[in-house]
Parts: sequence; C-alpha cells; structure tokens
Amino acid sequence: MDFSEGIFCHFDNSDKMRCLCSLRSGCGAERRNFRSGSPPLSSKSRTGLPVPTPNVIEPFLFSKCYFPFHYSRKVVSLRAISINTTAMKYKLLVLDVDGTLLNNKREITPSTLTTLLKIQQMGVQIVLASGRSTHGLRPIAQMLELDRNNGYILSYNGGQIFNMQTNELLFERRIHPTDIRYIEQQAVKNDCAILTYHKDTIITNRSTDLHVQEEAVRNNMQLVEARDFASQITFSPCKCMIVSDDEEALIQLEYKLKKRLSGSLDVFRSEDYFLEVVPPQINKADTLGVLMGILTLSPEEVIAIGDGVCDIGMIQMAGLGIAMGNADERVKRCTDYTTASNEEEGVAKAVEEHIIAKIRPADVPLDQLNLHASHALMGYLGIQYTYASEDRVEATMPVDERTRQPFGILHGGATLALAETVAGLGSMILCRPDESMVGMQVSGNHVSSAREGDTVRAVGTIIHKGRSSHVWNVDVFTSTDKLVSSVRVVNSILKKR
Repeated sequence: MDFSEGIFCHFDNSDKMRCLCSLRSGCGAERRNFRSGSPPLSSKSRTGLPVPTPNVIEPFLFSKCYFPFHYSRKVVSLRAISINTTAMKYKLLVLDVDGTLLNNKREITPSTLTTLLKIQQMGVQIVLASGRSTHGLRPIAQMLELDRNNGYILSYNGGQIFNMQTNELLFERRIHPTDIRYIEQQAVKNDCAILTYHKDTIITNRSTDLHVQEEAVRNNMQLVEARDFASQITFSPCKCMIVSDDEEALIQLEYKLKKRLSGSLDVFRSEDYFLEVVPPQINKADTLGVLMGILTLSPEEVIAIGDGVCDIGMIQMAGLGIAMGNADERVKRCTDYTTASNEEEGVAKAVEEHIIAKIRPADVPLDQLNLHASHALMGYLGIQYTYASEDRVEATMPVDERTRQPFGILHGGATLALAETVAGLGSMILCRPDESMVGMQVSGNHVSSAREGDTVRAVGTIIHKGRSSHVWNVDVFTSTDKLVSSVRVVNSILKKR
C-alpha cells in the first residue's frame, strides 16, 4: 500500500464509494446546523472523505450525496434475560486530550480515571481525539485501558484512526513528500521552525526551539535535527507543523499557504505558536464521521468534549457537545453545555452527569460487562452476569478445574469471589454519580456442596442501603436449586473527592 497516494481505509475489497460530507458543507446531508453563526462553506469546496463502503453498512441517500446513516440496532439477549443495550443513549465518548482530559500537569486524575473505566465497563467506547501523534497517545490510551475495551485513537487532528484493542489502522491520510520542499522554504523564509513525525522521532530543522522540545516531551519522542529538512523526508508524513512565537508572522503565513495550497493541503493554526499543514479535508470532525460510519453510530449516540478551536467541528457533530470551563470563548458559544475546567476534573463531572446519572439498572449491558471482565479474576473463574436491577443481581459460575477443590467439589474461596462479584455490581448500580464503592467485609456459611461439572447460580439481594454502606445477602444454588452457600457482603460507599 502506497501511503503517499493519500488515503487508506481498512475495510474490504468492495469498489463502491461514498462521500462523507463535512458538517461544514452546505449539502443536503447536513444533519445538524452550526450554532456559531458563521455561514457554511460550499459543498464544492468541502467534498469530504471518500472511503470504501463496508459490505455491512449500506449508504443512505441524502439529496445529491451519500452520508453514512445508521438505521438498525441489535438487542442482545442473555439466556432468558433480555438486555437492551440500545437503551443507553450514548455509546461513544470522544475526548480531546491536552486541556481537556489532562490537567495542567498533563495528568489524568484518579477520579477521572475511575469514572472513565466505569463507563467502559458499562459499554461506552472512548475515543481520544488529539493533535498528538499516535505514538504520543498510546500511553494515555493504555492507562485508560482502551486496549481492553475496544477504544480508539484519532490522532494527528484526524490523520489516523487506530483501534487500540486490535492494533488495527482503520483510516489514514498522508502528505506526499514532494509537497514538503515548498512548506520548508516558506517556514525558513519567515524564520520559523518546522517539524514532522516519523515512528518514535520528531524531525525538525531547529531542535533548540522550546515549543519543538515541548512537543517532543508531550509525545514521548526523540528529536532529530535536519538542517536540510525536506531532503530527510523520504516518507509520507501525516502532518507538518510550522512553529514560531511571532503570531503575526504565522497569521500572514497561514493566509499565504492557504491560498497557494488550496485543494491539495489544508492549513490552520492549532495554537498561537503552531501552524499545522495536513492532507485535504483532515480534521477531527470529518475523521470522527468516518469512525461513526464504521461503528454505525448516529450523532445522537455520541458525546464530544473539548477546549480548543480545533474541537469545534467534532463537538458540533456530536449529539451532545461539551466545552471545558477553560475552553476558548469561541468554543463555548458553539456547544450545548459547559463543564468545569481541566483543573477541576471537568471531564469526570460531565460524564457523571450526562452518562452515569442517566443509566438505569435495566440499561446495564451485561454482555459488555462480561466481555470486558474476561481479562480479570471474574473472567478467569468463568463468572457471567445474567441479571441486574436496583435490588437484585444474578450471576453464574462453572464448577471446573478453576473453581473446584482437589476432591472435585466447589471451592469456598471461589464461592466468596462469586458473591463479592455480584454484590459489587449491585452497589455500583445504586451509587450516585458522586459516589464510589469498595468492598469492606465478606463472610459465608457453606451448607452443602456442588460437584465438578455443575454450574452454580448466585442471587444477590440488598438488605440494607445506607448512606455509607450497603449490605447484600448472596445465596448460591446448584443447577437443581439446592442451596450451597449463604454469603453476607458489606460494601462501603465513599464520596468522590
């Protein structure tokens, strides 16, 4: 595959094409009007991103163009219990990184991490949408366990989409190396630094520039200085950045490059000191549209949170667009809601209010919970949730080589693990958005045995729901409904700090 040709979409061998129109266009596929007041660009100037259509997603015809439109949903059943995973309104959470997910120390706070892990266990997928390189986003994605929860990276301000769980490149656009010489000439002429990304390195003509050095640290990449910058670019980069503290010079250079490169490359300022040059029609909004098409999601199933001007498009594409409290005023004017700042855990507060607080017990996607727990103790023991409500939770566990004693009967320790698993989910359902749960005490009475080859069923019911503690009674039965154990579990309820 020659990346220099510009686009790579990892679907199938179908030669059918569709046009993913930008929401900034004036075409008939526009599903939502911008609220910023600025007039839309013509559809001719924003043709969108042509991508091969997967066999499983048929395009829905809108006016004169095609737009990926989701028109079906699957209801998942677990045994005799029907769990409607579509009852959860939001399925995808899209997060900007710097100034949004991370605080000013470039850290994810413990409360934010806990909140984001929790919603993934409930079936919400997370996308990190950032101007950072893919290499620079991977450590953050791994901390959030996107590699275990089918999350995605949307890097280079839309230049790539990676599936973290499969490590699969789903989409990519690149700049042809022959375009680099002119960009370098204009940067040098205006006394600016220039940089691009390649694997785990940043190549630049000025490694002493403080902003260039900060970019290398931010992305955890090594700096490589190249005086003749263009001659070193023998690959097709995802983007180039021109760097200068002279904001007026960058504004003038932006105007000149936009005029000269119109139709072949896009140019925009992502910071006062950064001027980005990217492939045509590459931005967070259009590439998020590609991902929504792959996942067959509608805008109403998506939340997007950001703080910068580069985030406006994706925020307005989402069914719920949220600005950070520290966001640019231009961003706040274009969103549905403003949360707290990145120093005040604005992401966690927004997620708690708009996702966690709206989830009803009947909406808990047990199939997703079971899938995500496959790498933990619950998965190792073969525990599967089968029912969940506000006052009752059920799960099953096989009696096999993982859970039996040497004599072929159910191990008491495995029984207690099953009981704590059931009571833990029950307390999670009951906790308010500003609360978290930790196990405090477990004790059990084993009254009979279960033999290897059987499957036991745990039924947990809450017998005390206080402000600081929950007490659950968990009875464990054989497949013939013979009582094996009766377990008491106490969970402590804590206020999040």
